[in-house]
Amino acid sequence: MSWQRALYNGLLWALKPLIRRYLKKRARKAPAYLEHWDERFGQALSPKASGAIWIHAVSVGETRAAQPLVAAIRRQWPDAPLLLTQMTPTGRATAEQLYPDAEVRYLPYDYPRAAADFLRAYRPRCGVLMETEIWPNLLHAAAEQGVPLLLANARLSDKSLKGYRKALGLIRPAVRKLTAIAAQTKEDADRLRQLGAQNVIVCGSSKYDIEIEKAQWHLAGAFHERIGRRPVLLCASTRDGEEALILDAWRAAGGAVGNTLLALVPRHPERWDEVARLANERGLKLQRRSDDAAVAADTQVWLGDSMGEMFGYLGACDVAFIGGSLLPFGCHNLIEPALMGVPALFGPSVFNFQQAAADSLAAGAGRQVADAGELVSTALALLADPAAAEAMRGGAARFRDAHRGASERMLAVLKSVLEPAS
Repeated sequence: MSWQRALYNGLLWALKPLIRRYLKKRARKAPAYLEHWDERFGQALSPKASGAIWIHAVSVGETRAAQPLVAAIRRQWPDAPLLLTQMTPTGRATAEQLYPDAEVRYLPYDYPRAAADFLRAYRPRCGVLMETEIWPNLLHAAAEQGVPLLLANARLSDKSLKGYRKALGLIRPAVRKLTAIAAQTKEDADRLRQLGAQNVIVCGSSKYDIEIEKAQWHLAGAFHERIGRRPVLLCASTRDGEEALILDAWRAAGGAVGNTLLALVPRHPERWDEVARLANERGLKLQRRSDDAAVAADTQVWLGDSMGEMFGYLGACDVAFIGGSLLPFGCHNLIEPALMGVPALFGPSVFNFQQAAADSLAAGAGRQVADAGELVSTALALLADPAAAEAMRGGAARFRDAHRGASERMLAVLKSVLEPAS
């Protein structure tokens, strides 16, 4: 073991009390953080079946992005058990909803024994790590136990590359343990190779391949009925600090808003009450989706306090803003509006979706805004210009269709890993 990895392990052990404290702190607002505690620390190892195809997706976005790949895996190996692991309660809940026949649990934190015991107990046929999951002890343990690992939908921003370079002696040996990498873009592939990655294939993003379930279309229809004939601006997956900016801009727009409804869906459920308080403090009349009532004519803000319904909200809106982009969070999934044919707006921070943002702009599917004020003014202008909005809907379809097929390409890579002689 290198001194860098020994230092990494030492830091992990030193941080263990802080990790436990962090989980307890998060549990004050989201009690689910205290559930399945033992799984996080390498205990409660009771597999339903060995030899599963294992997919690790940290949270909600990665878990949803895995859907088309899981469907392709099901077609290729219909009898193989499926194991899904996450790191967040919302990701776990999403996995339980999307993959009811799979075994779902938390992946242990990257302690050497925990990683090795997890793999030894479950004995997965292979592992598929979604997006940017580089855990040194896990990767080393998989190599030692002969478990092939594919990093799928892989992305690496310039910001992340700079961070990893500071620990290259730790990261490079771990990355080289990956059997193959299916990168989203050429730029992602180039950055991964700078970390020492080998066998990197550009496949695109599986997020373009997601098929919207009928239940989500029905939900969108139900939301339409609940809202009535009002234009709707959806602000989706907003992060801490962004809602206040949006609500201030909405209030400042005054009469220009007319009867437009602002639908606000925060990224994290533990912040629903806080966002409701922010709206009330500004004198804006707020109503919650969870009240299951028709949206009143004088309601100004509709709070999306529900999980697993994003496509329903997207299907019920006229323009969608993607959160995590007004402040430096890197943007959340700006591909989802295109899947529903909805014009998309996003802010200046898009480092997590840099290529997708550029492609969206080029296709006429999206527009980038500098701040919350421009977000509101651009949205209101689109709502007042049906021809411009319709052009963006056409751009959304072109943007979506031009990038489909990544999941089948990833399946081909996975097949080459599992069936190299075929």
